[in-house]
Amino acid sequence: MSTMRDDGSRRWMHPRVSSGRFWRARRLVAYVLIAVFTVTPYVRVGGEPAILLNLRAREFTILGFTFLPTDTLLLALLLVSAVVGIAFVTALFGRVWCGWACPQTVYMEFVYRPFERLFDGLPGPHHAPGQRATVWRRLLKVAVFLAVSAYLAHTFLAYFVGVESLARWVRQSPVAHPTAFLVMAAATALMMFDFCYFREQTCLVACPYGRFQSVMLDRDSLIVSYDPRRGEPRGKGKRLPGDNRGDCIDCGACTDTCPTGIDIRDGLQMECVACTQCIDACDRVMDRIDKPRGLIRFSSQSRMEGDRPGRPRPRVIAYPAIIVVLLIAFGIVLAGKQPADVTLLRGLGRPFTETTPGMVTNQVRVKIANRGRVAARYSLDVADATRATLTAAEMPFLVEAGQSRTEPVSITVPAGLFTNGRRDIRLRVSDGAGFSQVLTYRLLGPFGRSGESHGTPAVEEKPDE
Repeated sequence: MSTMRDDGSRRWMHPRVSSGRFWRARRLVAYVLIAVFTVTPYVRVGGEPAILLNLRAREFTILGFTFLPTDTLLLALLLVSAVVGIAFVTALFGRVWCGWACPQTVYMEFVYRPFERLFDGLPGPHHAPGQRATVWRRLLKVAVFLAVSAYLAHTFLAYFVGVESLARWVRQSPVAHPTAFLVMAAATALMMFDFCYFREQTCLVACPYGRFQSVMLDRDSLIVSYDPRRGEPRGKGKRLPGDNRGDCIDCGACTDTCPTGIDIRDGLQMECVACTQCIDACDRVMDRIDKPRGLIRFSSQSRMEGDRPGRPRPRVIAYPAIIVVLLIAFGIVLAGKQPADVTLLRGLGRPFTETTPGMVTNQVRVKIANRGRVAARYSLDVADATRATLTAAEMPFLVEAGQSRTEPVSITVPAGLFTNGRRDIRLRVSDGAGFSQVLTYRLLGPFGRSGESHGTPAVEEKPDE
């Protein structure tokens, strides 16, 4: 491993910064992503937070849409689309996510390490640490790291509890909200461990993304590549006429600037996160020795070996086609969602009773989840010609916005309507303001003549919608 010495001890990475066009572009992307992460909890869409992952209420609000536990299909389509999208981007541009957008890289390279260089000084060659570190500087550095980690932990918590609750809790004692405080403290501790100690080993050891390269990349995927045909044989010193050495002068700039400590000249490696720092470092050296840039560049294995681009790769066609299908399916399912979710559950206790001669009663539990932003009153009535009487303690019954409520309802029908102890009935649930849904529910009754009850223990049953 690049982070391990020959004797098995930890090799700490202190990469030098190689300023260049890719570094400036990555820094801009990183600052934009940090700003988006910070501002998003405060942004509201349609009166709701842009993103609120309310685990306690089991509600996910994303860009004005609220997803409930019953939206399993929507969440599955969204997650599968994201996974296929990552595979598509990787097939085209390699591990560009790791080097440009992954939070581990963004905060490590553009927040924590800049502070480290400020207090410890610039790194030396071969990943040597800065020479300005003193006890007080190190203590101050740790204090800054702790403040940054606490800030990130609080921002992270805002995505789950909302900025209003977070602002109130910050002004209160931790005793008033122990669970949230412990979550914040644990997140702060994990970030301190990650960014202060574990660092690049998160990418090399913990993250499985690098190990997926063998199935997500192919020979035509863009990767950070060293051109051996141009650079070899490498060698230092002044070039003389007739010298057949390549353009690589073996200066070591590409390895000194690599955040994972690898040598890109050894070819494609799992540890490479496509940060492009070696490209910027090599381009600066090429400028100094009057050689063309691109000894290390974004290219593919096939192009480095001199192959010409062939026909489009099947995966480059298949991935976007799958994404389009998934997003169309997501849109269709989302457009078909009703402002309320209704479920009919069989009542507890006996499946049916004969309350009066010739009349059979079934107990039904009506569960309604109000997906709207205002409270609504829902009523239940019979949607077909069945002679049924509905009895409830409250009808219509009120359900608050974003809440669910379960109410028992008794359905009484004549015993002569049953065939083999069964009778399907259509029930309509409406709120009087445009929402109406008809569901089929199976009533249970006596077999044979009235009064011969052969019920079975009650079980919960979802109707066919």
